[in-house]
Amino acid sequence: MRPSGRDLDTMRPVTIETGITKHAEGSCLIKCGDTHVLCTASIDEKVPPFLRNTGLGWVTAEYGMLPRATHTRMRREAKNGQSGRTQEIQRLIGRALRAGVDRNALGERQIVVDCDVIQADGGTRCASITGGWVALKLAVNALMKSGDLVVNPITENVAAVSCGIYAGQSVLDLDYVEDSDAGTDANFIMTSSGALVELQGSAEGATFSRAQFNELMDLAEKGVAELVTAQNVAVGA
Repeated sequence: MRPSGRDLDTMRPVTIETGITKHAEGSCLIKCGDTHVLCTASIDEKVPPFLRNTGLGWVTAEYGMLPRATHTRMRREAKNGQSGRTQEIQRLIGRALRAGVDRNALGERQIVVDCDVIQADGGTRCASITGGWVALKLAVNALMKSGDLVVNPITENVAAVSCGIYAGQSVLDLDYVEDSDAGTDANFIMTSSGALVELQGSAEGATFSRAQFNELMDLAEKGVAELVTAQNVAVGA
């Protein structure tokens, strides 16, 4: 029995509310159980220097946790004093979101996706990627509506979910209690067509077999499919 009482292949309740902020071109509040992340997407008509005059667009991300998102208060991170974990997660979010974008069609502009964790209960990077895609899609919709884009650069959805081996069983969508005591913890980032974008997995307490990995992969495919459905409902697709 999982601490939450969920079945092994059951996700936490997922809700995605859009139009959360007034000024961002795209925004949403994603709730995966008790993990809540505010995601905003901002359009910048300039690209980083290494992309100037290439015709290619860029999607990047920043990630942070509010001081009381966790059980105890943490200090705010200045941009130049970000922890290695924060830097790793925001690079991961950027890589993940770019996997679903045709950068030629986006044109020479940048979209910055900010993911701010309001409350953390496991899976914050996965929620950030899933909600970040919704904010990105809404920003692109704004560019399409204004006529600044003619061809939609979004090629497919990108979503992420955690899976792990808890108490000897493969489970989907770990919350904090499970994540902190899991023998194996993995994050699966996938597209709506089922392609893998990135996989982060490690044996925390014990090694895992190929058969167990296959179980985790099957769970991840189920979870991502459910998240993609939630994304499409949120953006009206």
